[in-house]
Amino acid sequence: MNTPQVTPWADPVPPTQSTLWRLMSDEGLSPYSWSNGPHDVYSAHSHSYDKVIYVVQGTITFGLPELGRELTLKAGDRLDLPAGTVHNATVGAQGVVCLEAHK
Repeated sequence: MNTPQVTPWADPVPPTQSTLWRLMSDEGLSPYSWSNGPHDVYSAHSHSYDKVIYVVQGTITFGLPELGRELTLKAGDRLDLPAGTVHNATVGAQGVVCLEAHK
């Protein structure tokens, strides 16, 4: 089983949505945007496809109950989530805007 991978944004200045969109497009991905309000919660679930998520603004914490881990992402951070990975999510106090694409 592949494990989820977080790639932190290296620059102290967060990227713009257009920068992240271009990064994803250059990788052959077809991103779309979604957002949630503060403290929104997604219960545990999985997907039949690999998912790539970049945080544009705000924060979100993904729980990985089967791995006993939590991953908190902030602006610019990328999550590669393999198909079949059970995960939940809790949005941070400022809400969150993300770009997502399926592989």
